[in-house]
Amino acid sequence: MQEKLPFSSYLVIGVMLFALFFGAGNLIFPAQLGQLAGDQLWPALIGFLITGVGLPFLSVLAIGYSGSRNLQELASRIHPLYGLLFSAVLYLTIGPFFAAPRTGAVAYEIGIIPFVGQDAGALPLLLFTFVFFGVTLWLSLNPAKIVDRVGKFLAPGIVVLLLILIGFSVFNPLGGIGEVQAPYANGSFVKGFTEGYNTMDAIAALVFAIIVISAVKGMGVTSRKGILNATFKSGLTAIVLLGVLYIGIAWIGATSVEKFGLFKTGGPVLSSAAEHYFGPFGTILMAVVITLACLTTAIGLMTACGEYFSLIVPKIGYKAWVTIFTVFSFVVANFGLSKIITYSIPVLMFLYPLAISLLLLTFSSRLFHHSRLVYVAATAVAFVIGLIDGLKSLAASLETEFGWLNPVIHLFEEYLPLYSDGLGWVVPVVAVMLITGIISRLLGLSSEPASVEA
Repeated sequence: MQEKLPFSSYLVIGVMLFALFFGAGNLIFPAQLGQLAGDQLWPALIGFLITGVGLPFLSVLAIGYSGSRNLQELASRIHPLYGLLFSAVLYLTIGPFFAAPRTGAVAYEIGIIPFVGQDAGALPLLLFTFVFFGVTLWLSLNPAKIVDRVGKFLAPGIVVLLLILIGFSVFNPLGGIGEVQAPYANGSFVKGFTEGYNTMDAIAALVFAIIVISAVKGMGVTSRKGILNATFKSGLTAIVLLGVLYIGIAWIGATSVEKFGLFKTGGPVLSSAAEHYFGPFGTILMAVVITLACLTTAIGLMTACGEYFSLIVPKIGYKAWVTIFTVFSFVVANFGLSKIITYSIPVLMFLYPLAISLLLLTFSSRLFHHSRLVYVAATAVAFVIGLIDGLKSLAASLETEFGWLNPVIHLFEEYLPLYSDGLGWVVPVVAVMLITGIISRLLGLSSEPASVEA
């Protein structure tokens, strides 16, 4: 039984994981944060890195530590039906509902808008996304080596291109760092923390971790300790790359306001910077590389969603699921990047407390003997508070109010620490874990999931 791998193996798996993570959201959100945070860039960026880098790392480790075969098995520690529903919602979120449509919208914003202009109307977006998702569907239905080959060369290519762009922005800045904008004026750290949700990497990592673990096992590491060690080192490689690029892209965003002004989204920041430093060639190169990167990400997401749903509803079949999801993604993409981001926030405000609570429960599970009581109680609290946060965000997105919701929100604001900062679930969930954990120990309650090695 092999316990350790050579450094080169950790590097290969780490770069693979980085390529899985690095998609549309990783380009636009740190750029937008930089533009809006201004002179509050660093506290905002630290908060962003915790959720945008730290949580994905913990998500990958959680699957390895738990010994679970997949996300559904891990979430089934709460209840089998919950495991199924939670997994399905996560796949839909990182697939056709938000992340997949965002790949087409970001590719259009960065790759096409510089050539057609911001005021080109809806037709160019419709035509581009029709071709984009048409190619996505074709390659998802007919897996070809070209996708893997492009992916292998593309990830290093994107890193090199962005590092060159970042290097120019550091030694020859676009301008000075501007003033902080309204969203970050009060509590920039917490705003950055919740903004990191938008990358969706923490919830995607719960799915991608299985790919990493399979790669590790394929290299001969089969013990739980060996898998966790390899997952840690590979994950560390991926998050270091992510962190460096996030910091650099945020810096470009922060120094770009003086030159270009504020953009509605972070999409145009990189294309504008590329044109500034490298001229038309830089714009074309950025457009080609980013479009291909978003395309391979879209194919990966459609494939993953198609495979999962064909397992739980096999009567429909893989090809039918992929077709349904791709067509749906095409429709959503045509609402535009700004609206996709706006309507994804309520869902993420609901899902992240559940996902982070599952991480906390996974790492502390042995302390309370894996008691289902603790899993259910903590998840129920996260569910209720996350649901209220999601509805609150939805009301804000729709610029309306849900009258019945106001008394609940006022109650939470008065009694829940950090609620106004979007983190009101943290203290109640931890408190419930402690209380039910003590009760479980005193009553001798335990539950040994099949995947848990005592």
